[in-house]
Amino acid sequence: MELNEIVALLETQFPGVRKDGLNQLARVIAMQVNTKEEATGIVGKLTAEAVAKFVADWRKDADAEIDKANKTREDNLRKKYDFVEKKPEEGGTPPAPAGTLDAATVQAMITNAVKEATKGLQSEVTSLQSAAVTANRRETLVKELADVPEAYKAKVLKDFDRVAKLGGFADENAFNEYLTETKNDVAAFGQELADRGLSLHEKPVLGSPNKDGVSAGVESYIQAKAAEAANKGLGGKEV
Repeated sequence: MELNEIVALLETQFPGVRKDGLNQLARVIAMQVNTKEEATGIVGKLTAEAVAKFVADWRKDADAEIDKANKTREDNLRKKYDFVEKKPEEGGTPPAPAGTLDAATVQAMITNAVKEATKGLQSEVTSLQSAAVTANRRETLVKELADVPEAYKAKVLKDFDRVAKLGGFADENAFNEYLTETKNDVAAFGQELADRGLSLHEKPVLGSPNKDGVSAGVESYIQAKAAEAANKGLGGKEV
């Protein structure tokens, strides 16, 4: 089975998770399956929490390698500028020797170089963390929608995904506020469905009962039969 097909399955199952992380997970799955059915079965057993942890662990290892590369870069810069940090002697900081850079300048150069080299990485880490948080929040929301109709559930999740694409919630408090509002909406929606169900029950064909427990339709029928019997009793042949 093609790797991109497994990636597509993962993206469908876990929207919002960073694609480079899903690519790594897809490579692991690809080593264990031969058919689409097998891949679908494995993906179906994964949880958002497990996927987020896998991606975070993979990112952690990648970050360690990048930190190592940055350390090497820093050491090379120090060697290039022949810089060795020394403690100042008593009486103040001695002037920098001619032809060399002072410690503050070199440190600033190193800091800026490292910052520039890791700019893209920091962005990736931030995006990865955000994707993991979004996946966990979506899973929490799905649990709250377990007993609502599928159409209503799909609409709420669609709105959540739209918010996530626009940047998500400002913080955990903002999400909790949204979750509380959603719970209230679900409760109100359920009550509305229950009320509609009761109002749709048909009334008895012969009407509601009177104070004696006899419905108006039955009472009218009895009176008509009584009148009919009375008329027959007064009839007969003329003399």
